[in-house]
Amino acid sequence: MRHVLLIDLADDAAAIAHYEAWHASGALPPAIGASIRAADIMAMDIYRSGNRLVMLMETGPGYDPAAKAAADAADPAVQAWEAQMGAVQHSLPWAAPDAKWTPATHIFSLDEQP
Repeated sequence: MRHVLLIDLADDAAAIAHYEAWHASGALPPAIGASIRAADIMAMDIYRSGNRLVMLMETGPGYDPAAKAAADAADPAVQAWEAQMGAVQHSLPWAAPDAKWTPATHIFSLDEQP
């Protein structure tokens, strides 16, 4: 299943540079990659335009967002990573009160067009 999620970074060149460096090829802490893969997240890509981030995530049948959240809450490495990211990330203004990344609503598919 495909998920499209959005969040903003601080509108600050240094914060954006830090975020990109933390996500550069080979920079992700191994425990974070393992946590993502263990949740049956098969692919994850993040794109940036200005200070807006878009995450594309492909999940398998074993993906359970509630179970992933519970596992993350119990994992000190994930909590440290989330605190580091939270220093430069800002939820969208219309996000649910407890949401970090905001799901995008799918409104168009070329496959559904003549």
